[in-house]
Amino acid sequence: MGKNILITGSSRGIGRETALYIAKNNSDVEIVLHCNKNISKAEEVKKEIELLGNSVRILQFDVSDRKQSHDVLSKDMEQHGAYYGVVLNAGIARDNVFPVMEDEEWDNVLNTNLGGFYNVLKPVVMSMIENRIRGRIVTMSSISGQAGNRGQVNYSASKAGIIGATKALSLELAKRGITVNCVAPGVIDTEMIEGIPVDEVKKMIPMRRLGTAKEVASLVNYLMGEDASYITGQVIAVNGGMYR
Repeated sequence: MGKNILITGSSRGIGRETALYIAKNNSDVEIVLHCNKNISKAEEVKKEIELLGNSVRILQFDVSDRKQSHDVLSKDMEQHGAYYGVVLNAGIARDNVFPVMEDEEWDNVLNTNLGGFYNVLKPVVMSMIENRIRGRIVTMSSISGQAGNRGQVNYSASKAGIIGATKALSLELAKRGITVNCVAPGVIDTEMIEGIPVDEVKKMIPMRRLGTAKEVASLVNYLMGEDASYITGQVIAVNGGMYR
């Protein structure tokens, strides 16, 4: 692995575990944490990574804000060089049944989850190309983007869009040696599932348990490595066997 791996939405949940997992397993990697509002949580992750001996820094910006994303990322790349890898993990959910869904619930989810794909990757990919970096991009979809889910028309639309965008971008970047893959988690035991009827959900999962953030992080770490250099344009589910 090379240096400078950006993980968006890495102050908690899957993003946090991914940052820690990559740091634990790659001593030569500099971790670039990202948060929007949870700077104190990001600082906690930073301290944990520093204890592992890795270099780490924090970027704070809203991935739904195109100008802010471009300005912060461009400044960071000017100072530290192009990224070798990006884990596009930042996302939000605003669940509601479609007939009464508010415009804001639709717009916020699409602008963050799908708009963030463009806002983050546009400046980053150009820098990779200009510096001839044979890098790694991993996007985060969801089982909701593959199979849909009641009360999540907005979230499912955004995550399905991520899959299409990932596949298309992988075709454009393949000849440059940059891989672009998508991880689609199922029901993972993080803050995102607060309020759901866990016992009922487990009955829908063939493995009869929730997934862990570490199980997702380990796959992301593999896709970031040299051994995954011939894997691109793929959507890999981590869901305990749901909806195969």
